[in-house]
Amino acid sequence: MKKSTKRVVVGLSGGVDSSVAAYLLKKEGYEVIGMFMKNWHDESVTISNECPWMEDSTDAMLVAEKLGIPFQAIDLSEAYKERIVDYMFSEYKQGRTPNPDILCNREIKFDIFLKAAEKLNADFVATGHYCQKDTIQKKDKVVHRLLAGADPNKDQSYFLCQLNQEQLSKALFPIGHLQKSEVREIAKAQELVTAEKKDSQGLCFIGKVKLPDFLQQQLKPKRGDILMIPAESPVYQKKMVHVGEEQIEELQLPELESLCIPNTYSSDLGEKVGEHKGAHYYTIGQRKGLNVGGTGKPLFVIATDTQKNIIYTGLGEDHPGLLRSGLFVPSKDLHWIREDLRLEPSQQARFLARIRYRQPLTWATLHMKDKGCYILFDEPQRGIASGQFVAWYDGNETIGSGTIY
Repeated sequence: MKKSTKRVVVGLSGGVDSSVAAYLLKKEGYEVIGMFMKNWHDESVTISNECPWMEDSTDAMLVAEKLGIPFQAIDLSEAYKERIVDYMFSEYKQGRTPNPDILCNREIKFDIFLKAAEKLNADFVATGHYCQKDTIQKKDKVVHRLLAGADPNKDQSYFLCQLNQEQLSKALFPIGHLQKSEVREIAKAQELVTAEKKDSQGLCFIGKVKLPDFLQQQLKPKRGDILMIPAESPVYQKKMVHVGEEQIEELQLPELESLCIPNTYSSDLGEKVGEHKGAHYYTIGQRKGLNVGGTGKPLFVIATDTQKNIIYTGLGEDHPGLLRSGLFVPSKDLHWIREDLRLEPSQQARFLARIRYRQPLTWATLHMKDKGCYILFDEPQRGIASGQFVAWYDGNETIGSGTIY
């Protein structure tokens, strides 16, 4: 009796990575369906020559035609607005720094899109992400592991750090074992129209967005003060800036909070050096767009207050306001890909961690408490911003993640 063929729906984005993913799956004998996700209709905030959706949709269709696989487009713009765009506006309004790509993977590609694929009786969904997956048996239970992509320059496991076991069980990452150069070679050999197409740098399935224009749809410009906080400000006096591994286990909750909760600034701590057009347009660590001259060293954003519409800045790359030894993730914002490795209150564990894509992994200690997880880095981290995601790893495996307080 002939073995039944597994059906997989590939999210064809119109880029080279998803194109090659579809080719490899077909080559392996899967029944492949290509599907393009249309997530955005408003062209006024995208840069027309940078990855417009119509061009992408056409390229995706041409790839499907070349590979001889069925193709369809699906309009997910309503769900995308509710789950991603509204979330972005809400976060920026509160002075936080969201990562829409991580949410897009959790809420759109591996939820809404996955459900659409299941209606087509698909066994799996596949994407062109540079990451890998394997499956192990642990105490009679199947556990799916999210692993880094083989290409260290393209590893995208960070963007998938909010996936759960159910989502991973349905996910395939066909190009995760390849280098980017190998992917392009395969595309050229198969004469795929996307072979030489440059990578999109924009929001998930939208294209490159002019972020200020995008935000101004709901968050209107509002003039406010730019204040400069001196490096010797008393707000930094009680902050350790380096925590060695030998000190970490001795820290009590008040010390953890001092190290991991963001600094609180007030207008009486600094001097006015300029004005801005809206505190919600700026993020921690930002240098460009302040338009303040005559300071000698460059100014960096170290905090924003969207309630009072104030931007706090520090002078120079070594300003203490840019560096923090730790961060805090409230319990409600903690996510474990490996539920079997979840820490309980009062437990500690050492993991590698990062707070942004392509940031080198660095050692950190997770302190689990009743209120959430305090994460202390061995070396101070630059530009930790509320709303970002921190992800932690065991070697090349992503173990969990959380939204930074």
